[in-house]
Amino acid sequence: MKLTVVGCSGSFPSAESACSSYLVEADGFRLLLDMGNGALGELQRHCGLYDLDAIFLSHLHADHCIDMCGYFVARYYRQDGGRCAPLPVYGPEGTEQRLTTAYADTPSAASMSEVFDFHTLKAGTFDIGPFTVRTEKVAHPVEAYGIRVEHAGRSLTYSGDTGVCEALHELADGTDLFLCEASFTHGKEDIPDLHLNGREAGAHARRANVGRLVLTHIPPWTDAEQTLADARAVYEGPTEVATAGAVYEI
Repeated sequence: MKLTVVGCSGSFPSAESACSSYLVEADGFRLLLDMGNGALGELQRHCGLYDLDAIFLSHLHADHCIDMCGYFVARYYRQDGGRCAPLPVYGPEGTEQRLTTAYADTPSAASMSEVFDFHTLKAGTFDIGPFTVRTEKVAHPVEAYGIRVEHAGRSLTYSGDTGVCEALHELADGTDLFLCEASFTHGKEDIPDLHLNGREAGAHARRANVGRLVLTHIPPWTDAEQTLADARAVYEGPTEVATAGAVYEI
């Protein structure tokens, strides 16, 4: 598998990165994990506008899904070759309604479903193209899911947004690359069931015995170097902070 960080900023875009969006590729299939603020523009640096094969939305906060509204425009009003066929979109219950409301003036209440084939996420294991994926509900104020993606004996786990929870450990157990949110600063913010700090992300990585930890969803106001140091204090494996455009071969 190939993982490309399209965007990795938390809460709102930074000067260096769009919000959460990660492109996973294998056997010519392209799966996008989240499409937050600014991600649609950045995505076009890494693949064609109409080259995605499926989209996974971890939850419905704007920094993970709002650029789906722009992508609707690109697919619905496509100028070369007519309207796009429906693209599989996996998201929490109410995804279609939320995106339709955010766009506000779609031609009709059903317009989104003309170019997106919506599937409601539940905890479980299923296939998306060549990938076997497992999803689990994680700890966040809205319905949110982490995902484990497996292909050819290799695995990637993406936390989405979450606080400390057993479901995240189960998803990450033994994974080759753990793409884990670390929004908070250890010793500064302590709000259960909302986000992780670097030390908590590192503790999850250590307990799950992951191969590599990549910290992501760090907001512009958070000290990324301190977050990295906090994670390394408890997890001894390879650890780094995600950056826009970074590519990982898994």
